[in-house]
Parts: sequence; C-alpha cells; structure tokens
Amino acid sequence: MENPFQYADDLGPTKIIHVYEPALGLKGVLVVDNVAAGPAIGGLRMAPDVSTEECFRLARAMTLKNAAAGLPHGGGKSVIFGDPKLPRRDKEGLIRAFASSLRNTSEYIFGPDMGTNEESMAWVRDEVGRSVGLPRELGGIPLDEIGATGWGLVHAAEVAANHCGLDLEGARVVVQGFGAVGMHAARFLADRGAVLVGASDSRGVVSDPAGLNIDGLRELKSQGKSVAECEGGRKGNLDTILDIDCDIWIPAARPDVLRADNVSRLSTRIVVQGANIPATEQAETYLHDNGVVNIPDFIANAGGVICAAMEYQGSNEAAVFATIEEKIRRNTQLVLHAAVGQNVTPRRAALDLARARVEKAMDFRRWTVFSSAPGFL
Repeated sequence: MENPFQYADDLGPTKIIHVYEPALGLKGVLVVDNVAAGPAIGGLRMAPDVSTEECFRLARAMTLKNAAAGLPHGGGKSVIFGDPKLPRRDKEGLIRAFASSLRNTSEYIFGPDMGTNEESMAWVRDEVGRSVGLPRELGGIPLDEIGATGWGLVHAAEVAANHCGLDLEGARVVVQGFGAVGMHAARFLADRGAVLVGASDSRGVVSDPAGLNIDGLRELKSQGKSVAECEGGRKGNLDTILDIDCDIWIPAARPDVLRADNVSRLSTRIVVQGANIPATEQAETYLHDNGVVNIPDFIANAGGVICAAMEYQGSNEAAVFATIEEKIRRNTQLVLHAAVGQNVTPRRAALDLARARVEKAMDFRRWTVFSSAPGFL
C-alpha cells in the first residue's frame, strides 16, 4: 500500500481517504489537499489505472488552480478505479456508492473529470448534495457541453501567441486528446482563424497539413467513434501525435504525456496545457530551454473550475464566459511577464503566484498550521 505521508508538505494534504467495498467491486481514493480558502472543489476521475499518487498530484493542481483563479475554494480530487465505459447501471452504482461513502466529508465538492460527466454529478448530488457541473435540468451550467475549459485555453493561447509574435490567423494547432476539452479548444481557435492539423484520442491519430474538419471529428466522437475513422488525412498510432509540425500543441488527455524521453520530438512554438499535469518537470525545463512558450495546466485550463465555482454560487453562463476570459488572460500575462523578468520557467512563475495566494489564505485560518502537519493526516 502506498504511504500517504510521502505526499505531505506545508500546504497539505489535509485528508486522504481510501474507499473499498469489495462486494461492489468499488475501490477509490479521495484527497482533500488544502481548504484554507474554502471547501475544496475537484473532479471525480474514473479510470482503471489511477493511483493515490496521481490523485494527490491532481488535488494539489486543484489547490493551485483555484488559488491562481482567485476562487473561494481549496483543492481536492477523487478517483475511482474502474472502466468509465461500464454499462450505465454498473457505473451509476459505483459512483453512487463512492459518493455515499464520502457523505460526511463536507469539505469536498465533487465535479466532473475524465470518465465522468454531468449525469455522474447528478447521481452524486442525489446521494450527498455536493456537486457541480450539473445538467441544465438541475440548474447547472454543464461545463463540458458549453466548453468552459476550452474557452479558457483559447484565451491562454491568444496571450501566449501575442507574447511570441504569432498570429492566430492561420496558426496550426494539434490537439492530443480530442475529447470534451480538446474539441472545444479546437473549435474556439478555429473561430479565430487557426487550423487544426492534427488530433488524437485513445484509439488513434489523424493529421492533415491542409486542415481537418472539426465538425466532422466532433460528429464522429458523438457516435462513439475515433478521430482516426474520419475520411481523408494521414492516420497513425498514438505516439505519432508528437511528430506533427505545428504552432500550438495542446495536451488534453492523461498526465505525463510529455516526458524527458519524448519532448524533443515536438515541433511547436507554444504548448497550452489543457490536461492536468500533462508534462513532467524535465519536459517543461526542456521546453523553456528551447524557446517554447509553455502555459502550465493550472493557469491555462482553469476555465472548468471557474465555471463550477460560479455555478455553485448561482451565476449564469454569460457571466461565466466573461469571468473565464478575464481571469485566464490576466494570469497568463502575469506568469509570462514574471517568467521573462525572473528568467524562470512559466511553471515556476505560476507556482510562486499560486502558492503566495494559498499561503495568504492560510494566514487567516486559526488551525492551518496544525491541520497541515503530517501527524494530522
């Protein structure tokens, strides 16, 4: 069993809970990282190969993301070990049981993530009353449907493009992970004149230097098919997504897709991180040293959690889009300015910005210094 104490530092985690119900085939983990700014918001991820370490890293990313976005929430994350393509009834049973097991963990608010969606959050709300990213029928703002995270990525990309003298009109874009986040990012960028030249999902890769039909790819995905099943274009295995020449490369799938052993294959001017923790520290250092502008995950992809937090406060879609645009553009500008001024990576600049905000929130809390100590896990 993994040792939870290995993840502790002065920010957290506040709590790690393992859930195991063998009769139901349920195994899951919740990490509540830091709640100094308020109750933690973080997605519920469902995948067969998740881990406690991944859950903690994602929870910490949420702490930083919420702090950088100036939200009154801390960070947390939960994972269920399982196949998200289970029959609906079986999946519903696992999610309901997991949420019910965490009924009394009131400092954590569930949101959708990889393998879960608005319907999943409706099941969670029915069990424990604490979820965001709900269907419209329940008064929610369905962040995946409206493309909240993708909307934020576009504004991060636009600021980054201005920073390095790139015109979005005609800019070539590659999306690694053409799902709820990636497809909306591609769509919004296309509205600004960019051209999608490569896309991948869990089953394949397609590329075309003349441009791919985004609406056609979205239609394929809505039918449960792969982007590699489209007509035309060059097909490839998953690894070839790294080799497509482009101006903007958007990782929007799993963690650690960019590593020391493969990052040199990228040929791009900008990386905008749509996924959480999609690159290792070594990969980000390589990008910085080789002049690639890299916008970290918790700066670029905060649109989803901004939407979720505003939904929780009873806001509306118009206000959500305006707030995402304002916050992400401002934070991207701050990070790039600090990175240049201090000659550090954008990740380092972003961490300094977010950590300062978390520590300031912790200063206002009476018991923070005790509850974050390892002995209180």
